[in-house]
Amino acid sequence: MAFSVDAELGDEAVKHLQALIRIDTTNPPGNETPAAEYLGDLLSSAGLEPTLVGAEPTRKNVVARLKGDGSKPPLLLAAHLDVVPAEPESWTHAPFSGAIADGYLWGRGAIDMKHMAVMSTLVAMRLKREGVRLTRDVIVAGVADEEAGCDLGSKWLVDHHPDLVRAEFALGEAGAFTVYLNGRALYPVQVAEKGIVWMRLRAKGRPGHGSLPKEDNAVAKIGRAVERLARTRLPPHRTRVVERYLAALASTQSFPRSALLKRLFVPRIRDLVLGKLPDRGAAAALAAALSNTAVPTVLRAGSKINVVPGFAEAEVDGRQLPGQTAVDLVEEVRRVVEDPDVDIEILREMPPVENTPESALWDLMRAGLEGAHPGAIVVPYLAPGFTDAKNWSRLGTRCYGFMPLRFPDDGVKFGDLFHGHDERIPVEGLKWGASLLYDTVRKFCST
Repeated sequence: MAFSVDAELGDEAVKHLQALIRIDTTNPPGNETPAAEYLGDLLSSAGLEPTLVGAEPTRKNVVARLKGDGSKPPLLLAAHLDVVPAEPESWTHAPFSGAIADGYLWGRGAIDMKHMAVMSTLVAMRLKREGVRLTRDVIVAGVADEEAGCDLGSKWLVDHHPDLVRAEFALGEAGAFTVYLNGRALYPVQVAEKGIVWMRLRAKGRPGHGSLPKEDNAVAKIGRAVERLARTRLPPHRTRVVERYLAALASTQSFPRSALLKRLFVPRIRDLVLGKLPDRGAAAALAAALSNTAVPTVLRAGSKINVVPGFAEAEVDGRQLPGQTAVDLVEEVRRVVEDPDVDIEILREMPPVENTPESALWDLMRAGLEGAHPGAIVVPYLAPGFTDAKNWSRLGTRCYGFMPLRFPDDGVKFGDLFHGHDERIPVEGLKWGASLLYDTVRKFCST
């Protein structure tokens, strides 16, 4: 049967996404409980029995389960409810207005990722109301605190209530959105994500009076370390998922670009290609997929203008590829810094997540996307950031980034909207995505 958009489901998705965006869940402080309650009320209206739990009264998670016959393990549909801060003066439409203009629904969280929370909730409600006979339980989870590291959300649920969210597969952030390349539509579906190695670099020097210059200056040392990190690309490492991704990109290009894309793991070719890409956002994303990264983000030194401090610090956001360890990344950073007076301390680490695309669920996702957008190419994707998959995978869950969303070819890019000004979602693309998610879940979980 040919794919078609369910108008009623689509209209519901638009209405409830507007309402959810209007609930300000900026993290910090988060305050996700009103959003969790909103989704809980929706689920209750369809006869489901949601559970609201959390470490703090204002930071609750909502979880609901639609029971199947138990012959197969559950499927988890997951989304985080918190959002990053917005600067209203830089937005065309107020970030918590849920305004609809120019074919888009505007607001913080529209893309990242309240639309998935709404779509997942509506999918479970529709399955319940239609009385679909399920072989798998369908679990819906709207969680807190993803934007600050997941401690009060998916991590807390896995640590304290694992049976609420234990599943064989999970669909969540981020993937199944349209990317246009050389006239072709691609749909990356996340199957892996980089790990986190947050570090503190501490440079030691001789303290003293600001009127007396010293060669052994901690501020100068940390400045040199940060400058070297900022201008140095770490060495590339091959990963299976990125090899497959580059092969798919190469299929959209003519020679010699097709050949160059397949050889991006060669440092000289990587630097040549990335240096010539006119889209600097795309260049940054490709660079992050090819190597570990270490980006200086915080500086601390001194407290008084006429005192030379005895130490200076920089915090560095490190991300490592699958197959790489925290120690591997620290050693790469150490080789770049080249200063024995700069110590490196790991503040927090979370390992990479990697799944293979081979599964019955992958086949359904790919077939659904290809059917809903004829001519599109579906590719496995490595995310440079982290998601709640970090914690779902601790339960043995295979996680895919699949929150389907079709963009028009109008120059608006999914990647530019994440954490950016004027975050917005195409209205018709949201309706398309809600219908596709429903079709995929129903086929995977029903008899």
